[in-house]
Amino acid sequence: MNRGRSGEFETTAVGGETVRAFVPYPLPPDPPLELPPGRQRLLERALLACGRLDGVSALLPDPDLFLYAYVRREAVLSSQIEGTQSSLSDLLLFEMEEAPGVPFDDVVEVSNYVAAMEHGLARLGDDHGGLPLSSRLLREVHGKLLARGRGAEKEPGEFRRSQNWIGGTRPGNAQYVPPPPQRVQDCMAALERFLHDPDVPALIKAALAHVQFETIHPFLDGNGRTGRLLIALVLHQEGVLRQPLLYLSLYLKQHRAEYYRLLDAVRQDGDWEAWLDFVLEGVIATADAAVNTAHRLLALFAEDEKRIRETGRAAGSALRAFSVLRRRPLVTIDGVVRGDGMTFPTASRAIETLMELEIARELTGKQRNRVFAYDAYLAILNEGAQP
Repeated sequence: MNRGRSGEFETTAVGGETVRAFVPYPLPPDPPLELPPGRQRLLERALLACGRLDGVSALLPDPDLFLYAYVRREAVLSSQIEGTQSSLSDLLLFEMEEAPGVPFDDVVEVSNYVAAMEHGLARLGDDHGGLPLSSRLLREVHGKLLARGRGAEKEPGEFRRSQNWIGGTRPGNAQYVPPPPQRVQDCMAALERFLHDPDVPALIKAALAHVQFETIHPFLDGNGRTGRLLIALVLHQEGVLRQPLLYLSLYLKQHRAEYYRLLDAVRQDGDWEAWLDFVLEGVIATADAAVNTAHRLLALFAEDEKRIRETGRAAGSALRAFSVLRRRPLVTIDGVVRGDGMTFPTASRAIETLMELEIARELTGKQRNRVFAYDAYLAILNEGAQP
């Protein structure tokens, strides 16, 4: 639907030149979203896909295992949209203090994303001293996101006090100029009110809120990553999923040109419906892919466990080491010792058994602090997540 521009231009002076900054109208759209039967069915299909994902997470023997891996995969993908080159293996190696040497700046950004996501989800889920989904919570999440590495000097956790822009070398030749800094607070307050509107379905709320956040661009840096985190936080707050396992970054990475085109279409033409259809199709594709990944991992674990049991006397300690590898698909011998409590010699023999079965593979070639990978597990998680 073409409503015309979804905001107004405000003329402002930046760096000695006159600039037209875009200030979005508050949500919900006016006139309201068109939800004909076809779009209602698409919304229902997206909710059903989320239900299937919720169901399969309940089947997992250790849902936290799947969540650990999926959160990190999302961190890698969301950061790649911004141009970082880290892989999932880089992140897992970085998180192992025994395995330094991975590229610092890029992987710190990804590690920060994990911390930001975990902080946001924990604060939403904390019954005592927690926060509702609010500007304050988003500032806290942003503070974690830019705590170290690139962007640490870009006012982490604070709404911007200067004009930013997207594309171009300065505001005067930019592709898009967000609201002037003095309008950011009011724009975010209006967005916060929309986030707590009980009459807006959760998936619609997440879709519209993401565009509005990106349009406001309230921070000097990290807006894209924070805006993608906002989708997960809305779905978590609204109870769409018991486990926060739905992340759209792979879908947005695969359809990046269409993603940016539709953001512009909302601003220029008020076409919220085309954007909503795009997001709902992404939810269906993403949830179905996550369900498929969970089933493949369960099948992989069952097959490898069966092969280990067939080794006879060596099976006991090897199964214990395998349990650690399922939780952390990159591990050292010390990591196995800490994860299970077995002795170092027992853990070493167990890993040797897993290497003979080609379940584990040594990555480092070192005599000390060797790192072992559960390759088949990582291969499933890495699909689409390569830089």
